[in-house]
This record gives sequence, structure tokens and C-alpha cells, in this order.
Amino acid sequence: MDNIDRVVQAGRAAQKAVWRKRLVAERLQLEDRLARNEALQRVMRVWLVDRPDVVIGAYWPIKGEFDPLPALFRWQEAGMEADAAAASQRRRIGLPVINKIDKTLSFHRWYPGCEMEEDAFGIPKPKDTELVHPTLLFVPCVGYGPGGYRLGYGGGFYDRTLAALSPRPFTVGLGYTHGFLPELEPEPHDLALDALLNDNGVVWPLP
Repeated sequence: MDNIDRVVQAGRAAQKAVWRKRLVAERLQLEDRLARNEALQRVMRVWLVDRPDVVIGAYWPIKGEFDPLPALFRWQEAGMEADAAAASQRRRIGLPVINKIDKTLSFHRWYPGCEMEEDAFGIPKPKDTELVHPTLLFVPCVGYGPGGYRLGYGGGFYDRTLAALSPRPFTVGLGYTHGFLPELEPEPHDLALDALLNDNGVVWPLP
């Protein structure tokens, strides 16, 4: 990497840091965040209707993030009804657990009422539940831009995890409409999401 590339990379990193700070602050102050959350819950439930997955990975919401767990619990309950009718495989939900060595994520089964503990970042994670392998992964977005690219918190956990998984799960970003960044450009290590949902509906892939 030459000096010009280093300057460009440093400038992009600085801009992303500014965006992260602004968008998280805006999200925490959204007066209609509850209504937005309910709207995205509905979008998510409708979007899931035709999906074939039986194991879905998600996240524990922090810093005003959208909470995907109520919609996923509804999805799981619908699967239990299908089990009774057709003896299909029971649906499972996984939440991330950080591998401290390689800074990747594994997913462990979560269900309402399961015992939780805090990870190194103070985020709740399932305690001593089995490892699961999601075929669909819902990813939180601080922001998002054209082409299905997301702005995360900068830790790179999801990028490293997705690069290491084979087969890679279908990835879906979740965020509110205020998080759209038309100027967001991907870096070489960034992986585009397969879909993006916000409180207005499906925003990627474009209809």
C-alpha cells in the first residue's frame, strides 16, 4: 500500500467514524422509534413467510438497534405449529458468541427465558446452549448504502465471520430509514448483504 492509498483509507475510516457517532445518536433520540420498531417487525414477519430456513441467526439489540427477536419468536412458534401438522424440523434461533482468539462469531441457541450472560463487551449471550449453524443471518446496521453494503461498529466481526463460513448464510441487514448513507462506498474487505430491510420495506435488492 503506497502513501496515497493510506491517506485515502484513513480518510474513509475517519468519515465512517463520524457517520457511526451521528447515526447512533440519532437512533437513540428517534421519538418514533417504537413505531418504527413495530413497522420493521411487520416487514420482517412478511419477508420470512416464504423462507425455507429452520435455523436463523440474529443479535441482541444494543444502542437503540431494532429488536428482531419478537418477530423471530413468532416465526419459531409458527414452525412449531407446522411440526405438529407435518412433523417438520423444529425451528431454532441463534445469537452470536465472540471467539476471543480469532475475533469471529459463532451462534448458540436462544429461546425466551434461556439463561444469559454478558460477553467481553457487556452484550448478553446465551449461556451453555448448543452451537447452531444458521442458513439465514440477520445483521444489525448502524447505516447502510447502495449495493447492499452496511456500516457496522467497526470491529469487523461479521466480515471475518462471513469470510470464514462455508457455505455462507444468506445475510439480511436490518435498520431504520434514517440510516441510509448514499455516499457509503465499500472497501476491499466489505461483503455486500444479500438483502436489506427497513421500516418501509425491502430496500435491497432493488425491486
